[in-house]
Amino acid sequence: MKPESYFSKEIKPALENEPPGEWLPKIPDGCIRLSSGYPDRGLVPVDGVKEAVAELLDEEKDLPFHYIGSRKMEELSVFLQQLMNGCSVSVNDEEMLITSGACQAIDLIARVLVDDETVVALESPTYMEALEIFQNYTKHFISVEVDEHGLRTDRLEEVLKDRRRNGETLPKVLYTIPSFQNPTGTTMTEERRDHIIRLAEEYDFLIIEDDAYGNVYFEKGMVPLKSRGGDRVLYVGSLSKVVAPGLRIGWIAARPEFIRALSWFKKDLGHPFAQASVAAFLGMSDLDGHFASLRKVYKEKCRLMLSELKRELPSEVSWYVPEGGYFVWVRVPGVDTSGMLPAALSEGVSYVPGKYFFLDREEGIEYLRLSFSYASKQDIVEGVQRLGRVVEAAVGFEGGK
Repeated sequence: MKPESYFSKEIKPALENEPPGEWLPKIPDGCIRLSSGYPDRGLVPVDGVKEAVAELLDEEKDLPFHYIGSRKMEELSVFLQQLMNGCSVSVNDEEMLITSGACQAIDLIARVLVDDETVVALESPTYMEALEIFQNYTKHFISVEVDEHGLRTDRLEEVLKDRRRNGETLPKVLYTIPSFQNPTGTTMTEERRDHIIRLAEEYDFLIIEDDAYGNVYFEKGMVPLKSRGGDRVLYVGSLSKVVAPGLRIGWIAARPEFIRALSWFKKDLGHPFAQASVAAFLGMSDLDGHFASLRKVYKEKCRLMLSELKRELPSEVSWYVPEGGYFVWVRVPGVDTSGMLPAALSEGVSYVPGKYFFLDREEGIEYLRLSFSYASKQDIVEGVQRLGRVVEAAVGFEGGK
């Protein structure tokens, strides 16, 4: 028997892609993980969640462990709606679907909106797991570059005009991370946000707004595209970066018609215990205070990483200065950062090579992504020093060819 002969014709093309997560570097023990886009360990509210779960089980006993779930699950939607109201986005129960993290949200949206003839517009570079998801459904993409001010909406407009003029298929959806983007850390300007909404109206496409880092700002937050684009925008939110990723709490805010279709495929694939636990935690927590603490910590760690990069890396190397989020996007001119990774791991520091964030991997050869969120301040200093030695050797080698 050949199991693959039983796969559906829609699945077979997806299985020709690289396996999900193949880009993850295998990190040796003791290596400083500047590759990990995880929350700071000290900011994961272990004690608060522990207390909330204990109170939940004392009050509801076995209910959170059943299919039907807990009464607290309903409260989670209320808390998330309040969170969005604070970002100038008003939604009701019919306009929200809770998911198992942002990735399930993106996958559900792709499943409902994207087929093998659909054209999807993407930022270049973009979140690699979203890229993997969309590649499971279509092979038709438009890549639009990101600069220090986010997505180049002027370039997007040029591409759309050219495709319309040439009779080419226009995109049905655009996927974007407008605030503190993964991997570049850049933020789309107000002018570009207005522009992208106008383009969506003129060229009749939907916007998938991934706002996983929207609350991780250092000075001020940005109003989501959802508040400007209304029905044109399917908003994807997540608590992974501000509470804990292992709880797998994400959500979609969109028109009721979209939510009903998405719910059709999600069915009951939720996590009643996790949702009830998070609702209980949010109900007894000072979320504003928690957000203020994490913003302070991440701002300090980002500034520390930037100062160490300036001190330790050759002058040829450059990077964007983030205004929030978890990441610093670094360009090492003339160096294949994927080829440099084994030397970095041997030196005791990890990063993610930039090529994995691009449809055309050749575009990302000279880039790498660093994360300041997970490593301690001491490890950031030591990790950047180790990286500096590796980059110095690589730049010197390439320059001496």
